[in-house]
Amino acid sequence: MKAILTAVAALALLAGEKTLDVYFIDVEGGQSTLIVTPAGQSLLVDAGYPGLLARDPDRIMAAVREAHLARIDYLLVTHLHEDHAGGAAELSRRIPIGTFIDYGAPVETAKEVVAAFAEYEQARGRGRHLVPKVGDRLPLDGVDVHIISADGMVLSSALDGAAQPNAACAGFERPPEARGENPRSIGFRLRFGAFRFLDVGDLVASKMTDLVCPDNLVGSVDAYLVAHHANSDTSLPAVFEAVRPRVAIANNGPWKGATPPTMTALHELRNPVDVWQLHRTINYGAENFPDTFIANVGYEAADGASWLKLSARASGEFSMTNGRTGWTKQYPAR
Repeated sequence: MKAILTAVAALALLAGEKTLDVYFIDVEGGQSTLIVTPAGQSLLVDAGYPGLLARDPDRIMAAVREAHLARIDYLLVTHLHEDHAGGAAELSRRIPIGTFIDYGAPVETAKEVVAAFAEYEQARGRGRHLVPKVGDRLPLDGVDVHIISADGMVLSSALDGAAQPNAACAGFERPPEARGENPRSIGFRLRFGAFRFLDVGDLVASKMTDLVCPDNLVGSVDAYLVAHHANSDTSLPAVFEAVRPRVAIANNGPWKGATPPTMTALHELRNPVDVWQLHRTINYGAENFPDTFIANVGYEAADGASWLKLSARASGEFSMTNGRTGWTKQYPAR
């Protein structure tokens, strides 16, 4: 791929510095994010949809090959909706998966959820199974993956021990509770040296509010995978003000996610943020960001299934690459 590198980044590469690499895989508005640590360990977060002629396992395996992996060490399923867990069973037939991480079993009884879980549960039975609690750290070397939400619970004390009052919470009314799988989402903050990345799956507005109001328990991050595919319920000013990302990633499809309220909120953020989209949205009223920052600008037959890739160094410097064009943008350490 083409790359535009700063002098510092080029010297780091020449010196053989190991990076943390994150592939945001196009699963059409589900989620699948492949994280490869500097030590070579792999954490796959979600596995996209079931069926569809194995479209999503195909796309995940393309990223796996790009990352030169022979196995998935950990598969973390944020929650048990079919757009997050559905591809796991087929994927497990293609590549060894060491440990399955989830919160147990679904509470929803919709036939698509039940069917996807039945397949997933069979695959899970062939590996190790880990059910994390809020506050736990996942056992990866060289990076700190801290669980901040799980099975309906969220942090009650600040990461790094320093809660800061969030001025954006003033006058903000906490949204009502929701039921089902989304509020049970496993969310985490990953720290590699000075670099921080936040992924909360499809965590709902009430739980997101509890993480940042009245005090910010998460802290600022460099990159934020916008909750719930950048759907309308994620356009919470208090969250954006708390985490203050320099890069926000929308794991949207052409129709799913990236709804007008959230896209408008992202365009209007007070702090400068580059927003990268897995797809150009065709939702009426939603303003896309420039094509430079969009992995896939077509859909259906014109869909290129391109990913976005983040590479971070322990210094906090990182880059984002558009898999469709190979264009790379560098971000200096804070």
